[in-house]
Amino acid sequence: MVANNFRLLRWFSFFYSFRPYMAISILYFSQVSGSYTLGFAVLSVAAIVSSLLEIPTGIFSDRVGRRKTVIFASMAWFLSLGTYALANSFAILTIGAIFNGLGQALISGNNNALLHDSLKEQNNEQSFPEKLGKVYAVMEVGFAVSTLLAGFIALHSLRTVMVASILPQLVCIFIALRLVEPKTHTETISGYIFNHLKEALQAFRTNFKLRQLSIAYILDSTVEMIDYELKPAFNALIWPTWALGITRALDHISGFFGSQYAGKVIKKFGAVNSLLMLDVLSIVNRATFIGFPNILSPLMVSLNSFKALLSETANQTLLHSEFTDKHRATMGSLNSLGISLLYSLLIPLIGILADQIGPRMTFLLLPVFSVIVLPIYWNLKKYHK
Repeated sequence: MVANNFRLLRWFSFFYSFRPYMAISILYFSQVSGSYTLGFAVLSVAAIVSSLLEIPTGIFSDRVGRRKTVIFASMAWFLSLGTYALANSFAILTIGAIFNGLGQALISGNNNALLHDSLKEQNNEQSFPEKLGKVYAVMEVGFAVSTLLAGFIALHSLRTVMVASILPQLVCIFIALRLVEPKTHTETISGYIFNHLKEALQAFRTNFKLRQLSIAYILDSTVEMIDYELKPAFNALIWPTWALGITRALDHISGFFGSQYAGKVIKKFGAVNSLLMLDVLSIVNRATFIGFPNILSPLMVSLNSFKALLSETANQTLLHSEFTDKHRATMGSLNSLGISLLYSLLIPLIGILADQIGPRMTFLLLPVFSVIVLPIYWNLKKYHK
């Protein structure tokens, strides 16, 4: 039954996010490759691959089905983490990054579309923000528990942390096999692939709100992704290595509350007002506790994860209200393409900066990008009451 998809998606999100290696990823990649520059280059490869495949995988989801897309994504992640765990050079890490990029491209616009389609089939679209927030919340629980364990596993070795991340991805494959395809996609969408893409692009061209929301979402999400990858390098300057798992767990505990209560916050303040308020608070937080670091900085910076996950829910709520049913995954993938392209351009520069001026000063530059988003959200206020 399609009603079971929400429950299955929550379990899928938990095991997908049970990745201890996320607490030490940049440290592991830099250790295996030999430098921060090459370590961040691994992340860049995954982003580039994801960028190249975003549109084809989005069209694949719209035309072939959400369920099959989740299955293929789970397989790609399993191969990615297995390759990372066996890597002894930058070249092998790159192979793992290719599989990782494929998995990210497959899932980027798909699971939210699967949830939306499932709720629409039950005539329950209005619960999308609440349900999506709860899916994200379970994901944060998986991240929190796994990254907390990572600090203790890392006492043995960073590679052991990577190995421990593989099995949960296998569980994801079995959960994905139990998902039910919503009726919207039980039949293949007719028409040529390029016509499908053209129609999706046309919607962005004619819909002003969708364009503005997409630009803000791309900038906001790229900052959060770079923040997440760079944070362990900054935290390692203040706290010992064994405590890095604790800081990562705090990130995801904070993110859990942001996701769990996203529906209530959005209902009370509105999605656009919530985004404006959270971005301002995040900028102040970063400037204060990174500009003037102290023993509490890792704890306070972790609070930004509350903003990140609540903002993600608010952004997705606004975007899906503008997406068309026929092109829902493709339109989501177009936004993900923008994030991947911007991320892949910036992350090598971030690695070079981290080598040249240090992780703290590099981390301190991120609020500059967040400031750019504020006028866009302010301009959108008049379209959303």
